[in-house]
Amino acid sequence: MSLWGKKDTVYSDGTIAISGTTVTGTGTTFNTSGLINEGDVITVGTGATYGEAVVSSVTNATTIVLKSADGLTGTVAAGAAYEITQKPISTIGDSNYSATEIFGVDTTEQSVATGDNSKYAPAHAGWVGISSYVDQHGVTRVKTEVLVASSSISEDAGDDQQLPDS
Repeated sequence: MSLWGKKDTVYSDGTIAISGTTVTGTGTTFNTSGLINEGDVITVGTGATYGEAVVSSVTNATTIVLKSADGLTGTVAAGAAYEITQKPISTIGDSNYSATEIFGVDTTEQSVATGDNSKYAPAHAGWVGISSYVDQHGVTRVKTEVLVASSSISEDAGDDQQLPDS
């Protein structure tokens, strides 16, 4: 298991429920997809409302076991949205960036953002933290930080509002 991978999105078909460290899917093909591996990060709920956890193993088409449920909050009832990525596991519970502020930025997204002088333009492709805040003068500012520089990020996630592909 590596500390991070290169896929912005690995898998997100169907919905899930979580009890303890057991993820139960509906409409999923976890083990038959061959995409999900130990060390991948699962972000649970729309906007990461339930938090994140690290995959320990994939049992079958409808069951994943998590290393720990410590990064999750509340009861995750059936029908929850989720996304599995290969983002750095060190970002779970990061006090600088929430789960929805860490992006896998491929070279095209980085190039387009830089070329458009986008306020979201990261200095390099890779795993990037992007947060917005309002300064003391009421001006919205955007902070970008390259967490892991990598030119091999792939599998685009739904981040095109901040980081368009073209």
